[in-house]
Amino acid sequence: MSKPFFSFAIGIGTQNNKGEWLEVYYPNPLFTPCPDLVRKLGDAVGYQGGNQSIELSQEQLNDLRDAIAETDFHDQSTIMDELVQSQQPAVATFLETDSSPTTTPEAYLKLHLISHRYVKPHGTDLSGIFPLLPNVAWTNQGAVDLSELPRRQLQARAKGELLEVSSVDKFPKMTNYVVPAGVRIAHTARVRLGAYIGEGTTIMHEGFVNFNAGTEGTSMVEGRISAGVIVGKGSDLGGGCSTMGTLSGGNSVIISVGEGCLLGANAGLGIPLGDRCTVEAGLYVTGGSKVQLLDDQGTIVETVKASSLAGKSDLLFRRNSLSGALECKTNRSAIELNEELHAHN
Repeated sequence: MSKPFFSFAIGIGTQNNKGEWLEVYYPNPLFTPCPDLVRKLGDAVGYQGGNQSIELSQEQLNDLRDAIAETDFHDQSTIMDELVQSQQPAVATFLETDSSPTTTPEAYLKLHLISHRYVKPHGTDLSGIFPLLPNVAWTNQGAVDLSELPRRQLQARAKGELLEVSSVDKFPKMTNYVVPAGVRIAHTARVRLGAYIGEGTTIMHEGFVNFNAGTEGTSMVEGRISAGVIVGKGSDLGGGCSTMGTLSGGNSVIISVGEGCLLGANAGLGIPLGDRCTVEAGLYVTGGSKVQLLDDQGTIVETVKASSLAGKSDLLFRRNSLSGALECKTNRSAIELNEELHAHN
């Protein structure tokens, strides 16, 4: 039995005046397609194996459309019908293995795979991705190379138009590329491509989800989910709360939030949480925080570093209003999200 490919996708994107890729949109990427299909499509565009992105000429587009027409992938046929009529650059990206990306189209495909829920955060190799994502101006006319922006702005003004720059960043907003089923996102600019948003999740206006991070479903997000952080089902991230990511501060610990947890408003988390845990509003728990462990009678049993409690379930972290000490005791109140808040119909 042949080993399946990691991924294959046909995309359309934007290049600068030098012919360098700025971004790529993959309307329907294939995850673990059978090698026979990849071989057939690869023959149409001169694919030689390995991980490769091939910019498609008009002739290759036509050949690829004919090859796809002979398969059962009708969605791909519809895509090809659009691409052969477009003047925008198109690309076929083959990822035979899940290794670190080496081109901008490969990097964009991997981000698409996460946002399409084909792989979860940390489920694909993203090492070395930052140099492959050019910092561009994201405008109402698409991605614009920063060196070409002044001229594009002038050209727009000369036509009586406004070229609106919504952000200058390496990552675009997810919803311009992928809109997962069964979610609510109040402010789409606060969710980056490469975020994993589980079905049933609600992200309110102040919620933020970085790439390679997200929720597994039925979560309420009014706080910040930093890069690399995954939040379990039924958890609630209160307004202004934050989770410590793995991109800054030298932090190498992967932070996660278990199922049925609550991070209170303006709370912070620097350790992995188990299930059914609560962090009191305004309290920031880091791995080095000194924590007083309490028994059922509220008596101090031991003082430990918070890191020693990583991954443990049914814990309540709170600040003693008199002594100011950080305390932890068994959390006997399960967090149940309001079902009406998660109705997406």
